[in-house]
Amino acid sequence: MSKTKIIHIIIIVLGILFVSASAFHENMWFDESYSVAIASNYSLSEIWEIGGHDVHPILYYWMLNIVGTLTGNSILMFRLFSVLAIAILGIIGYTHIRKDFGENVGLVFSFFAFFMPTNIIYASEIRMYTWGMLFVVLLGIYAYRLYKDSNNIKNWILFALFSICSAYTHYYGLMAAGLMNLLVMIYFITKAIKAKKWIPELTKFIIQGVIEVLLYIPWVLTLFTQMKQVESGFWIQKKSFFDTAFDIFLFQFTGNLDNNEYISNNIGIFFGLFIISAIFFIIGSNKDKIKKDWIVPATSVAMYILVIIGAVAVSNYMNRAILYARYMLVTTGLLLIAISYIIGKYGSKKLIITILAITVIVGTLINYKVMLNNYDESNQEPIQYLKQNIKEGDIIIYKNVGGGFIISTVFSEFDSYFYNAENWGVEEAYKAFGRNYHTVNNLEFLNNYYGRIWFIDANDYSMQETATSRFNDIKVLETQRFEVKYKGYPYTFSLTQKGE
Repeated sequence: MSKTKIIHIIIIVLGILFVSASAFHENMWFDESYSVAIASNYSLSEIWEIGGHDVHPILYYWMLNIVGTLTGNSILMFRLFSVLAIAILGIIGYTHIRKDFGENVGLVFSFFAFFMPTNIIYASEIRMYTWGMLFVVLLGIYAYRLYKDSNNIKNWILFALFSICSAYTHYYGLMAAGLMNLLVMIYFITKAIKAKKWIPELTKFIIQGVIEVLLYIPWVLTLFTQMKQVESGFWIQKKSFFDTAFDIFLFQFTGNLDNNEYISNNIGIFFGLFIISAIFFIIGSNKDKIKKDWIVPATSVAMYILVIIGAVAVSNYMNRAILYARYMLVTTGLLLIAISYIIGKYGSKKLIITILAITVIVGTLINYKVMLNNYDESNQEPIQYLKQNIKEGDIIIYKNVGGGFIISTVFSEFDSYFYNAENWGVEEAYKAFGRNYHTVNNLEFLNNYYGRIWFIDANDYSMQETATSRFNDIKVLETQRFEVKYKGYPYTFSLTQKGE
């Protein structure tokens, strides 16, 4: 075994340990609570029905349901399932990327898979992003293998399989699959035109394409339903294209998004510009070679950019913002292929070592912050407080601030009510939170209720004040406020008594 292979295997082992380091906790934020709730409470057919009212496809929820069935709905196992996708992504650097593009390219890809900021932060999140990234990378690999060897039936089968998996995992995966299929089709049509005859590859493409369409048709009606729901209201705030592009750039090189900051933006800007400058330097120093070897990096970057353009086009069509930095995680693997290809194949040894050294420094700083946040004792204080004080027959009421949904997931045996004052069209989608969960547009259901009520507030909204101003017979018994590190959720618990 060569020295490079040994180093590659060591990177994979250390990388898996590295991204796993922050996974051993049971905290959740809103999106994770949705994943846990729908996967834990319902069958595969019910997930299809309820998930059809959400804003994502359902393959990941199905997969999570199977994991939950096998592990007793363990939060830790749910997290490690996301880590597994990153682990496989890193291993693919050895099993696929190395074989297709060379030892250095495979090694650099595996390294980036484990040590790039976004991969570190989202490796253990109970969401579909790491699996979406994995499926899209595999889709790209088998598109390339069809380009190199279109006679291998295995390549056709796996290309179709990962197209479907990508499309059923995330809508950015659907766009990536559509674009990749279009690219493959154009390539074989061009090949047929040059040959001036029909070629067998076109027949194979049509067969696998028909299979893909037939397998996705059951979800198409749901897709249009979801698009209608997004048209009527969606949480992503509209920004200028420049601001969104800058968000995506920062996100790729820091993992920072919205109010969650893992490293200084200035460090991320330096890191990102350093990587980009190194790539342009390598390209400039190897122009003649790269001119003959452009297909992999160029098409990988093109796919990444075209997904952004597609999201912008859909946003304009629906007059709703759907382009969001976190969603680009699904196609980040394609970007890593392009970066790894140029750096690994054409970068000097010293430059490669410098790039990887800076990457591991930035990645370690980020992982340290992630672990500090994930393992802070404050994270479980709200849960422990409620466990010690909630009683049989109590009900929970909260507004749309995420925290209450998390509580309703953990305390699913208690009746919980989401006060949907803005009338978001979420009643069907939020059935994911269980059979004791209810969506209400007003507080009239309390007219005939007497007993203890827990109001869960966050940020600047007070459910308790809203309720006490509406009902004179609600008495506040106790109030506790908590500031948790994980995702920065603030909680205010107000225990009240309605009536005697």
